[in-house]
Amino acid sequence: MKKYTYFTIAALLFSVLILAQKPQKLSSNQIYEKIQKLNFLGSALYIAAHPDDENTRLISYLSNHEKARTAYLSLTRGDGGQNLIGPEIRELLGLIRTQELLAARKIDGGEQFFTRANDFGYSKHPKETLEFWEKDKVLSDVVWAIRRFKPDVIINRFDHRTPGTTHGHHTTSALLSVEAFDLANDATKYKSQLKHTETWQPKRLFFNTGRFFYNTEAEFKKATEGKLTGFDVGVYYPLKGLSNNEVAALASSQHLCQGFGRLTTRGAQLEYVEFLKGDKPKDVSDIFSGINTTWNRIKGGGEIGAILYDVEKNFDFANPSKHVPELLKAYDKIQLLDDNHWREIKLKQIKEIIEATAGLYLEVSATSASTTPNGNVDIKIEVLNRSDITTFFDSYSIVGNGIRLVKTPEKQLENNVRVNLTDKIQLKNKAYSDPYWLQNKGTLGMYAVKDPLQIGKPESDRPLQIEFHLNIWEHDITFTKNVVYRYSKSDIGEIYEPFEVLPEVTTKLNNKVILFSDDTPQKVQVSVRAGKNNVNGFVSLQVPNNWEISPKQIPFSITQKGDNLTVDFMVTPPANQSEGLLTSVATVDGKTYSKELVEINYSHIPKQSVLLNSEAKIVRLNIQKNGSFIGYIAGAGDVVPESLRQIGYNVITIDPNEINEENLHKFDAVVLGVRAYNIVDALKFKQKFLLDYVEKGGNMIVQYNTSGRGGIDVGAPYKLNISRDRVTDETAPVRMLAKDHSLLNFPNKMEASDFEGWVQERGLYFPNTWGKEFTPILSMNDKGEPARNGSLLVAKHGKGHYIYTGLSFFRELPAGVSGAYKLFANMLSIGKENIQKQTEIKE
Repeated sequence: MKKYTYFTIAALLFSVLILAQKPQKLSSNQIYEKIQKLNFLGSALYIAAHPDDENTRLISYLSNHEKARTAYLSLTRGDGGQNLIGPEIRELLGLIRTQELLAARKIDGGEQFFTRANDFGYSKHPKETLEFWEKDKVLSDVVWAIRRFKPDVIINRFDHRTPGTTHGHHTTSALLSVEAFDLANDATKYKSQLKHTETWQPKRLFFNTGRFFYNTEAEFKKATEGKLTGFDVGVYYPLKGLSNNEVAALASSQHLCQGFGRLTTRGAQLEYVEFLKGDKPKDVSDIFSGINTTWNRIKGGGEIGAILYDVEKNFDFANPSKHVPELLKAYDKIQLLDDNHWREIKLKQIKEIIEATAGLYLEVSATSASTTPNGNVDIKIEVLNRSDITTFFDSYSIVGNGIRLVKTPEKQLENNVRVNLTDKIQLKNKAYSDPYWLQNKGTLGMYAVKDPLQIGKPESDRPLQIEFHLNIWEHDITFTKNVVYRYSKSDIGEIYEPFEVLPEVTTKLNNKVILFSDDTPQKVQVSVRAGKNNVNGFVSLQVPNNWEISPKQIPFSITQKGDNLTVDFMVTPPANQSEGLLTSVATVDGKTYSKELVEINYSHIPKQSVLLNSEAKIVRLNIQKNGSFIGYIAGAGDVVPESLRQIGYNVITIDPNEINEENLHKFDAVVLGVRAYNIVDALKFKQKFLLDYVEKGGNMIVQYNTSGRGGIDVGAPYKLNISRDRVTDETAPVRMLAKDHSLLNFPNKMEASDFEGWVQERGLYFPNTWGKEFTPILSMNDKGEPARNGSLLVAKHGKGHYIYTGLSFFRELPAGVSGAYKLFANMLSIGKENIQKQTEIKE
């Protein structure tokens, strides 16, 4: 699971290193920009359904040009998509995409929020979407976000008036936003929220439309004539040395797991919004027109504005510390504001500016990456004043996990003289720090969150913080820093990681699906990891009643924290087909632990530590196969090869660049991974060798590829047009069109029951037209739609077979769906019928 991808990211141009928790170090230009934002009292909330739905051009424009407090509310975390950079799917993919959104917001200047909606996969209509999402809960989360963020302006990415024309999640996000626009100001709705916030009425609601939503430019103009507000988002920022479009492209390029790396662009570019409801702006070029966004907006703000506008007007880029006295005066006045909302926002902003202008560096790092509940933490504190501003380090408080201790160094901070301290902390609670929305079992469409105050947050609160209590020019001010883990590697340099609270012991089953093709016992390995030094106990497996385990338990002893020990069990399946869950459990001092620690480590996001149930699906299936030596050309992060190895295939990964006219013919079949033609450039040069392999008797299986509006060429030997047709209902009836075809009969007889228990969908990007040489095998469709017959197509080509399938084997095989294994085995065995018959005759 551990990977590192090295690439240059333009966030470095902002002196913002995306790696983990690295402290912010602001340049004078950045300080000045933050002062500009401090002096703007207006907010905009952008709402859509998924990571990557957001318009980073508009978010960046609102944040960096208008200087507005801007946020993106993504209803989901993108759990249902595909992963182009690794094997993580479902909740782990959602975690990656959450962090990619946060990385994007660090670049475009926005904030990030979510609801509890779980991305269960593609949906064709809001009605279907709301069958899985609990509408009232998701709507309440949108209302909660509006009440907490208090936007003046809301902008929807999608059109609430066009259900069925795009992803059902998309339209649903707009429908809920339109409904929440009024509900947020209704004190009779979601009254429990009002214990923690107030009602709020946004001033206006827009739809962020554009040519993208229409087939032609003429359709766009006809549909929107006289309805749009347009403005140029291609503005140039001299302080950044970048245009807004460049900033937006850099932000969007953080969505690496979706393949969103893109070229930067420059120059004028119009962005359009359509007014939907509320107070229509008089100046169509300014979405904040008529809204007071000055300090005079709030009672007592005029005096603060008089100070801060002067700082902005006369800012000294060469010596920003000269403004500290004025900033401290404004800070004192902000603390006295009656408006709780703006007081908290502006205190946070001005403290960040004071810290930077005063040249302060405050950091607290642990000597290890994690501890256990009630464990000890050794920390290192660094405090540095890099200015002539008189500053005293009065004390620091240790905050978090049920503790609050105050220590009093009482030191004057001399210019550029570092103060280093060490301390030992003992935690006093039992809370783990893994992602809060994964801590409780949810449903296919909803995450379960027990603490209502956590709802909407992009990530869990950090488990341990230090409050630095300073006195700057006789003004008491407190800065809060998360405890991080800092270390270095000789080939990378300085690395920052989040500090975590994790269990004393975790276990891991090396395979998430364990398949038994007959009743032969198999060895099952369990890895035990110590979360602290000197852990002793025993590990056991829990299985369904008709399965057997030997031995019943195995003792373990691990001396060093972070070390792993692997133990082996023998698992015996029943004689007949069966499936269930196998769970590994470690017992230490009478306490049981049944969590697996998953660490996700990519270079463009902070390291993530996730606790999942340590379990695997065990399946006893009756499966036959013919031909065992399989070549696999990897696509977009699927784990189909590992799944095929589970049932006894010898799978060899093929380097596409090394394909030639000789080296394919040793394989019984060659399989192309999902989206291979989308992402593997070499295939366009190697297709002739692949087709030659088929023509000479080989078996080639091509799994789904995405088709944009321009289509996709998968190099089929005959006419084959890949469409955007899909069947999203995993329970949709499957009709066998070619009942006598070997794909449905050899070596496994396919039955209707084999299409039960599929997950998330039937398949996607089916061909919609094909040459007469192809035979369609299956037919299926979503409710109310015509039959889709292109999910599985096979054609004879020379002596071999070419198969194209949009069935989602990349989801079904890792989920242990028996019928999917049987059908895939049949695909790998095609053309081997006569060989088997000849063998049987000789015997």
